[in-house]
Amino acid sequence: MTNQLIDPKSHKQLFIDDHAIERTFAIKKNMHKPSRKGAVLKADQGIGQVRVASWSPPLWNGEKDLWEWWYNGHYGESDAYRNHYATSKDGINWDRPALGRYEWQGSNQNNIALDPSKMGLYHILRDEKDPDPDRRYKGLFNARDRYIGVSPDGFEWNMLDVKPIPSADTSKLFYDPYNEQFVATVKQSTSRGRSIWVTTSKDFVTFTEPKLVMYSDDEDWENCRQRVREIVENPAYFTPPVVDDEDYMAEVYLMPVMPYEGMYIGFPNLVNFFGAIPAPRTNYTRINQPELAISRDLYTWERACNREVFLGIAPWDGVTYDTSQISICGAPIVRDDEIWIYYNGYRMPGYKDLFETYNRNKELFRLDVDPSVFQDIGAMNLATLRLDGFVSLDAEEVGRVITKPFMLNGEDLYVNVDAKWGDIRVELVHVDPPGPSVPPAHPGGPDTLRALPGYGRVEAVPVSGDHVRVKLKWEGSPNLNSDKPVRARFILNQARLYSFWLE
Repeated sequence: MTNQLIDPKSHKQLFIDDHAIERTFAIKKNMHKPSRKGAVLKADQGIGQVRVASWSPPLWNGEKDLWEWWYNGHYGESDAYRNHYATSKDGINWDRPALGRYEWQGSNQNNIALDPSKMGLYHILRDEKDPDPDRRYKGLFNARDRYIGVSPDGFEWNMLDVKPIPSADTSKLFYDPYNEQFVATVKQSTSRGRSIWVTTSKDFVTFTEPKLVMYSDDEDWENCRQRVREIVENPAYFTPPVVDDEDYMAEVYLMPVMPYEGMYIGFPNLVNFFGAIPAPRTNYTRINQPELAISRDLYTWERACNREVFLGIAPWDGVTYDTSQISICGAPIVRDDEIWIYYNGYRMPGYKDLFETYNRNKELFRLDVDPSVFQDIGAMNLATLRLDGFVSLDAEEVGRVITKPFMLNGEDLYVNVDAKWGDIRVELVHVDPPGPSVPPAHPGGPDTLRALPGYGRVEAVPVSGDHVRVKLKWEGSPNLNSDKPVRARFILNQARLYSFWLE
């Protein structure tokens, strides 16, 4: 056992990685998939849009008391797009206000937000901390290298005369509260194809040279082969027009990052190709799906839960937009007891001409696809997750989780737990195991750590039910105030533990 201290007073301790765990017994780590709520903003077919997408999540504007969302409206197979603007009071129902800024189809009564003749807005942040109101909004522009701009309102932009950030058509932007800096994850090529690089800036003027942080490896390529075969062999899914059984490739397409409880949660989007069509058609014969990753420093990343897909594509039903590609817009948003995940969903793994040329439309016939679907191929969607709910430690019967040591100086110990069919209780135990003459605390159990007097299993008050926040107690014993580190031994009986912390 290690005596490395964790700090559950400063941040909740989650289980996406094993940072807080010393050992477990009869415990299974379980990734939880978000609950899909469906499309919240669709293409406006009345003005010729075939899909909408955003590379930034909605922004809360406290002055206006509403959510703002800058997004791209795409028009036809040319993939030409315009920057649009929508607002919402609840984050679910979105309005397209008539801005009157730019004419389209003979009218300026539309929600086009930026000049279509200039570089497109790719990412946008609202910065409440900047003392200069003319820099309240910060954005990155252009379809490849990212040019830097600032704005008082998100509509009128001052492009800075500084070096752009090198990128290759996809990226993500977020603010890092731990190091008080702006961070972009950009896409550049390596010998493994599309890969993720990180660049940072303290002033949103000068960004560091990007550093490589993630690329695909042999395990990703093997996963690609398996995932492709699962789609091809399951008739419920939409198969792209070409599957050549040879060119299985995996690349890391992009990675949104969410600063959360003292760490960084990444959502690497793995692109898995079905077959080789001469460029640029290869892009349309693939599936895109996000996984989970975690980092403590932004540069060293650990892929979570055996690289399980976090938000996967869905079977074809003619309604959902999740049947070909899923791309999380940016950092998910914490709202009360939930995490809101906005994402782009794309229905079709290719355009009509690909199915005609390479498949003779057999796949469209098989799934009884209405031709009008190709005029409505992408929308912005919402999925939700319980607070801290990315990964849980589950006990089907009785299991135990022993934490790494931490200081406990009279604070209350809280957990996020689902124990509606069982219960959870906690023992406080010595950091070091007893000598060999002392019998195990639980015969047949995984450890010989002694419970502190008054803080053992007998005194522990069991907690049942489903709680995102509940305090654990010991009958007849006050909160412990110790000058030495302790460990917590959670005893789970048909329960799921999502996190623990001190207050």
